[in-house]
Amino acid sequence: MISHSKIDQTLKILLKEQKITTMLDRLSKKYNPFKVLISTILSARAKDEVTEVISKNLFKEYPTAKKLASANKKDVIKIIRKIGFYNSKSKNIINASKMLLEKFNNQVPKTMNELIELPGVGRKVANCVLVYAYKQNVIPVDTHVHRISNRLGWVKTKSPEDTEKALESLVPKRHWQILNDTLVSHGKTICTPISPFCSKCPISAYCNKINIKKHR
Repeated sequence: MISHSKIDQTLKILLKEQKITTMLDRLSKKYNPFKVLISTILSARAKDEVTEVISKNLFKEYPTAKKLASANKKDVIKIIRKIGFYNSKSKNIINASKMLLEKFNNQVPKTMNELIELPGVGRKVANCVLVYAYKQNVIPVDTHVHRISNRLGWVKTKSPEDTEKALESLVPKRHWQILNDTLVSHGKTICTPISPFCSKCPISAYCNKINIKKHR
């Protein structure tokens, strides 16, 4: 059983390495719920740097749910085409915007059950909205969080949904809001999917190094 003290120490080291002030500054900012929602829907299977540029361009043309709901799908595709899966994503963000207007009084919901009613929204997208837009204590689990939690030996799970449940019972609630940012940053720079940089890892002493793939 992983102890809370081990998790505390691991996260403390990662936060120090990743410049805790920058991360906490991000968490302290008030993000527009609509923009968090739409950009996170777009982010599925896409690199963050690509999502950021495309989302910025999209919001220049469609800064509100009302404008995006009335957008022509072909015009939206022209903006988001480089992100991949643009056909389904354009449909989802337009229909999600319509649903915000028609069912939620032009407000992005603040609960998981309501959020996952929106097209293109699963638990990961919903939790990102709840954390970054509404500062709720939840744990968004993407591929980085799922992979690293298993490699560290914190959990032994096969799906992001199972990882979310396991982390909620394991990680002290005071860490929930920073967990996604912390592990995503670590996953991009050190604990990469294939051939991770274990020799450079600041938390190697706390890692069980489970399921690490290396090039032959």
